[in-house]
Amino acid sequence: MKQAFLRPILLVEDSLADAEMAMDALREANLANPVVHVEDGVDCLDWLYARGAFDGRGSGDPAVVLLDIKMPRMDGLEVLTHMRQDERFRRVPVVILSSSREERDLARSWDLGANAYVIKPVDVAQFFDAVRTLGQFWAVLNQSPEPD
Repeated sequence: MKQAFLRPILLVEDSLADAEMAMDALREANLANPVVHVEDGVDCLDWLYARGAFDGRGSGDPAVVLLDIKMPRMDGLEVLTHMRQDERFRRVPVVILSSSREERDLARSWDLGANAYVIKPVDVAQFFDAVRTLGQFWAVLNQSPEPD
């Protein structure tokens, strides 16, 4: 019997502390999906397009992208713009996971096609709960539609 390919969860986060907490929370959610962590928008696009350091990573798009906004080299909103302009990534769910409470970041995220916007809680327990819930919903329950 052929085993189903589990698409990874792509975590794009420049804060190593926040990335570790998010990965721990996803592990605690008992998701079978592997988690791939990259530290900025440039690395995210390189991973998506399997180029640069990620050349040869194999095929397959992520089940969901958990995307921070404020990052060096390329911010999350620019990544989201690139993804939504490319037919291949247009339907990949993107959840903005950011500490930004700025109205313009929220509005711009929705305008660019984010599927959800979650403000990172300062409290560690709340952060864990939020990421576990995101992982369970977007990686397990909410399958993105197949391309037309």
